[in-house]
Amino acid sequence: MKLVRYNQLEPQMPATFSGLLDRFFQDSFGPSIKQFSPSVDISEDEKAYEIQVAVPGVKKSDFHIDLTDGKLTISGERKFEEKKEGKNFHSIETQYGSFRRSFFIPEDVIEEKVEASYEDGVLKVNLPKKEKKTSKASIVVK
Repeated sequence: MKLVRYNQLEPQMPATFSGLLDRFFQDSFGPSIKQFSPSVDISEDEKAYEIQVAVPGVKKSDFHIDLTDGKLTISGERKFEEKKEGKNFHSIETQYGSFRRSFFIPEDVIEEKVEASYEDGVLKVNLPKKEKKTSKASIVVK
């Protein structure tokens, strides 16, 4: 039994406009473009900012994280390993190739204490905040 996505139009014609654009650019530029943009979630609490990048199948050694002049750049590569061993691929929707995402970080981040960890296909970059100094003064009314 074959598993094939149903398309009510012609099989070669994408069902959506974005699919049509994707197909146009893939066919026009062909396999020379091997980049993708992984999904990113950014959250904040009172102590830190956290950036989570969904990149399953990437080795820790394939990540490059750079923090220069307030700009955090996360880059790497997901490699496609062709192990056929009796498998015939009918569809490959997983994105492979190199990726690069950049973010300007807020001024209240302690750059020396930025940490990154990779677990279960999610790269987490923790950006700790500087402690806010609250100055409080009592003013006497004369």
